[in-house]
Amino acid sequence: MLSRIALSSRAAPARLQLFRAPRLSPFYQRLLTTPSAPVPPPPPPPRGRFVRIARTTVRFAAFASFSAVLGVVVLTGGIFVHDAFTYTDRHINRVPVSPLALRPERGGPKNLPIASDLVGDQEDENKLNLHGKPKLVIVGGGWGAVSALQSIHPGEYHVIVVSPDTFTTFTPLLPSAAVGTVSIRSLIEPLRKIIARLHGHLINARAVDLVMSERLLEVEAISATGEKHNIYVPYDKLVIAVGSVSSTHGVPGLEHCFQLKTVGDAQGIRRRILENFETASLPTCSPEERKRLLSFVICGGGPTGVETAAEIYDLCQEDIINYYPKLCREEVTIHVIQSREHILNTYSEAISKYAEEKFRRDEVDLITSARVVAVHPDRVVYSVQDPETGKVVNHSVPTNFVLWSTGIAMNPFTARVSDLLPNQVHKKAIEVDAQLRVKGAPLGDVYAIGDCSTIETSVVSHLLELVDEADRNKDGKIDFDEWKIMVQQIKKKIPMAESHVEEVRQLFDLYDSDADNSLTLNELAVLLQEIGNKITSLPATAQVAAQQGKYLGKKLHLLAAKHDNLLANELPPTTDEAVSPPFRYTHLGSLAYIGNAAVFDLGRLSFMGGLVAMYAWRSVYWSEQVSMRTRALLMIDWVVRGVWGRDLSKL
Repeated sequence: MLSRIALSSRAAPARLQLFRAPRLSPFYQRLLTTPSAPVPPPPPPPRGRFVRIARTTVRFAAFASFSAVLGVVVLTGGIFVHDAFTYTDRHINRVPVSPLALRPERGGPKNLPIASDLVGDQEDENKLNLHGKPKLVIVGGGWGAVSALQSIHPGEYHVIVVSPDTFTTFTPLLPSAAVGTVSIRSLIEPLRKIIARLHGHLINARAVDLVMSERLLEVEAISATGEKHNIYVPYDKLVIAVGSVSSTHGVPGLEHCFQLKTVGDAQGIRRRILENFETASLPTCSPEERKRLLSFVICGGGPTGVETAAEIYDLCQEDIINYYPKLCREEVTIHVIQSREHILNTYSEAISKYAEEKFRRDEVDLITSARVVAVHPDRVVYSVQDPETGKVVNHSVPTNFVLWSTGIAMNPFTARVSDLLPNQVHKKAIEVDAQLRVKGAPLGDVYAIGDCSTIETSVVSHLLELVDEADRNKDGKIDFDEWKIMVQQIKKKIPMAESHVEEVRQLFDLYDSDADNSLTLNELAVLLQEIGNKITSLPATAQVAAQQGKYLGKKLHLLAAKHDNLLANELPPTTDEAVSPPFRYTHLGSLAYIGNAAVFDLGRLSFMGGLVAMYAWRSVYWSEQVSMRTRALLMIDWVVRGVWGRDLSKL
């Protein structure tokens, strides 16, 4: 057995030799020994579009989050750093004060102290340089006054602002402040911060009288003890911007009503509303008394009345229903009494109908074509005409809250100025010309802007002046060529008449009654009277006041800048026409809030809607704020209301 194995082992190599590969040539040996290139792996499958979008989104979100966090950190750090540098240990030594500022001389018709020098006139170099400049006195601190202050250039006038308040108020948001949607502090800006740019002065007093012959403004200031002191403030140019008051229309009992023109009005309304809900929540309150307490009556269907009704409705829907007994919300009734057929009657018809339909869905009681007869402590009496019998029927609404918002009337100082001038016949405001100069006052001395003024619309009062300028041949008649000259003069004197004198030839032929191709004085008088009757006065809105203030501020700057040129051309430095065209109002649209919705009237276009329109309404008001400070506060108030609701504290 072992021999067999040995033989097999010896024979194996011989057999293996039979299968050995033949010897290869050197070329093929090198070819076989050369390492081959690695085979690339198969390409990965293409990524899906969704995966790419998802990864891009995640990366963008991560970058945005990082940027936001970094921005917040940098902003917070910057605020703290800035805050740290606001703490100073500055000291004031040896402040120069004019002796006349401490003991003013007396004079004028009433022998009162004349504030020719003010306490801060000599405290720094800037104010010393202004001491010899023309004194520009602005009476009031509203829209018109602030717009004028923002348009005047520093160093041109010695500016003095006379105002009973030390702040200016963003009045369009007062209805929101009246229910706590925004804070009062978010709507006011100190006047001293506004006039600091001009190195001006603020006199916290009320204007009461005017002595135009001596250029003296009489103001009434109240001391710390409550004693009244009257002084004279001299001026070179005076701007009256005192606003207006609500019209009473002869209705008795308005002392039981609230108005909404000032910060104090909004605070009083807020207290009354919360008092009514607190009293209505007591277990001792009878059902009849609860209904009276929770009945809110708004007299007037204009923007202020409509927005106040909408804000009260929002308060009930968003806060009262959550924190007061549900019975209180159920018993709430809101009534809007309007003398016209529609609310928001100065807006387009589509907007009026939209607002009325919105109020009907919200169960706000609209009482149109009605007049308030009397206001009592516990009810409002109004009258409507019965459509069937034609008789006037009186109705009564029990209430403990009445807002009066029906038109405007003269401020007491405005009425005093109007009484001083014999040609002032307007019942609601001071009449001014196209350059905003008070008619009858010394030319270029006294201006009036805002609600306290109205631009003249009477063309016939300029008849003789127009004829004298256009009648070239002095024959007492106006031919067609002279009429074209007269039309151009009318446009300069009464810009609001432009749209009514476009058809020059047609007007001439229409009033040329004797067809002699000329207009006599009688024919011209009739023509100009008809044109004046068609002109509509500008509305008493914040938009008009702001545009007038901006226009007047720019004109005062031009008068100061071109003072030497006017004198060189032998023109008086008060010639407004030489430096500025007449004032022209540009209507930028009207808007109103109607409860989680808003309406915009842009002339021929109207825009109305829900939350989108409401946020657009907020954006417009946010952009119109006086300063970035009030913008920031207003934005915070809206965020706080949305997250935590309104403040229901009764302060």
